[in-house]
Amino acid sequence: MTTVTFTKMCGCLKKESIEQVQKFDSKDEALIKATDMANSMNENYCKKHSFSVVEDGDNLLIQVDMNKC
Repeated sequence: MTTVTFTKMCGCLKKESIEQVQKFDSKDEALIKATDMANSMNENYCKKHSFSVVEDGDNLLIQVDMNKC
């Protein structure tokens, strides 16, 4: 079992009711889903934050960082 965890829950994530921790049967499945989510959020969300996938051992983090104005 592999988890994907958001490092912060910004307003856009809360508004979309996205869970902070999501579990997947395999790391490959988790990596595909996390990458797809991060890319979609970078394209479609409010642009206050940027999203990137970071490996954390057997699990993944979706790093949520403030964009510089």
